[in-house]
Amino acid sequence: MSRGTSVAFNRWFGRGWLSAGYLFLYLPIVALVVYSFNDSPLPNVWRGFTLRWYVQLAGDRELLSGLWLSLKIALMTACGAVVLGTLAAFALVKYRRFAGRTLFSGMVNAPLVMPEVVVGLSLLLMLVSVQRSLGFPERGLATIWIGHLLVGVAYATVVVQARLQDLNPQLEEAAMDLGARPVQVFWLVTLPMIAQSMASAWLLTFTISLDDVVLSAFLSGPGSTTMPLVIFSRARLGLNPSVNAVAAITVAVVAVGVAVASYLIARAERRRAQEIAAAARE
Repeated sequence: MSRGTSVAFNRWFGRGWLSAGYLFLYLPIVALVVYSFNDSPLPNVWRGFTLRWYVQLAGDRELLSGLWLSLKIALMTACGAVVLGTLAAFALVKYRRFAGRTLFSGMVNAPLVMPEVVVGLSLLLMLVSVQRSLGFPERGLATIWIGHLLVGVAYATVVVQARLQDLNPQLEEAAMDLGARPVQVFWLVTLPMIAQSMASAWLLTFTISLDDVVLSAFLSGPGSTTMPLVIFSRARLGLNPSVNAVAAITVAVVAVGVAVASYLIARAERRRAQEIAAAARE
């Protein structure tokens, strides 16, 4: 086999495996969206195009209530995780020596490797003990948010920490040499450079919270059932096609959100590169 033939074979072989991987990942999602327009109540029988499941979804109070609760918890989790994760990342990167650093690093990263069943059970036992002693919190939105925040902080810390480790410390040192205080250095120099990683961490923790089942099952209470729990409970009895409709809407919203965020991040990166190039020319 000649060198040119070998290179062509490797290129097409790699593209084939990549295409197969994408099909494996995204074909089920495409099928779900397509069957949300299926006129048949059976999920594997196509009987024609219809929008009645979307109309029926408008009257499904249980599913809509679960979706609204999931969105609220996901928004709270993403915002809280980005703030706490950024602070944790700063402590680990900027202050390499402080008492208890190894323990702190281990506790931050523990939720990444700990089974969610163990995390959920331990949180449930702790919250039940706290409730018996203090009378709160009742199991519901707050307890689910605490569980999701615990996991979200770990993911946000890893994402922001990776970006902080790649930053050139001379930029911050130059700002301080010019008279900027540490707070000004953070807001004017460091924060713009890690904004993209914070946005990525926000999207990641939002998605993780939105589709979590295990922690929500342990920490939910009466009247606080999230959308994944509603879908999971209905799956035991046979999925209603309206579930496909809400899943399709969720996929569309997430896809639009990711596309918009990617566009804004790319535009900010181009603008920052242009500013750096202009400063270098001066």
